[in-house]
This record gives sequence, structure tokens and C-alpha cells, in this order.
Amino acid sequence: MSGVFKFCPQCATPLALITQVEDGGDKERLRCPACDYTHWNNPTPVLAAVIEYDGQILLARNAAWPGKMYALITGFMEAGETPQEGITREIAEETSLTTDSLDLIGVYDFQRMNQIIIAYHAVCHGEVKLSPELVDYKLYAPDAVKCWPAGTGYALADWLTSRGYTPSFVEFPKRETTQ
Repeated sequence: MSGVFKFCPQCATPLALITQVEDGGDKERLRCPACDYTHWNNPTPVLAAVIEYDGQILLARNAAWPGKMYALITGFMEAGETPQEGITREIAEETSLTTDSLDLIGVYDFQRMNQIIIAYHAVCHGEVKLSPELVDYKLYAPDAVKCWPAGTGYALADWLTSRGYTPSFVEFPKRETTQ
């Protein structure tokens, strides 16, 4: 369950895990015992782009990430925009690139972050100028880029496969997880 909400946003009573009958049967959710508010905790849509730039794949490193991990450009949709408008905006905001074409790769679950990823292939041009959110970028030939075993990494793998490449994945050290 999400640890984000602890108190009811309507009456400030502490939320509790309460089981109620919903469509499809009993469902345990964070609910307010005083006013019956329900925290639905639905997944958040996240947009991602496999950016093709000068025939190569652009991966960027976020300033907040530990280590030297590079990944796709991603971002949240804004109210009132389509997914296509949102990823075009995110690409421009984070890289200063102009998007020439955009094609849906697929939709991926990322349950660890309670997100749904909507991934696109974007052909872009311009001069790369990173936002302060990003600290570096690298360009990879499609046959040399490595995928990662998580939501956006699977989108990259699917795009590579659709182009006739056999994706290879980086291997992360094993660690204890509670998924």
C-alpha cells in the first residue's frame, strides 16, 4: 500500500486499511474511518521516449540518480495534454530537441513505482542542451545500446527488436527486494 497518504485530505483523520466490498469483491484500501474517503492509489501515467538522434539512441543521466545509470527521457503528463503532446514537451524541456516524428512503442507496467509507462520512439533534431534535471547524455548505436530489466528498459528492448536487433540487458547485482 502507498505510504504517501497518512491522513484524510477531507477531515485529517488518520487513514486505515479497511476492507470494503467493491465491484469484483472485497478490496483493502486506505480509507477514512470518519468520513469514508478512499485513497484509490491508482497508477500514475509516465511518458518515455526512445530518442533517435543522428541515427543513434540518446540516453541521459538524471542528477538525482546514484551511480552512472543512463536511461530514456521520461516525464509526467500534464493536465490537458495528450500523451504525444506530453512526451514532445518533455523531450524539448529536458534536451532542447525538436521532435520530428513520434510512434507508440507500447505500454508497460512499473509496479515498484506504481506507474504505467507509455513509451514512444521519437526522431529528433537540434542541438542537445540538457535541463538542470539531467547531468549528462550519451549516444549509442542501436546495436551497442544495453537495455535494463525494468519498465523503460523493456520498451527500449521492444523497439530494438522491432528494428531487427537482438537486445542485450545489463545485469544488476542481486539484492534483497520486497516486490
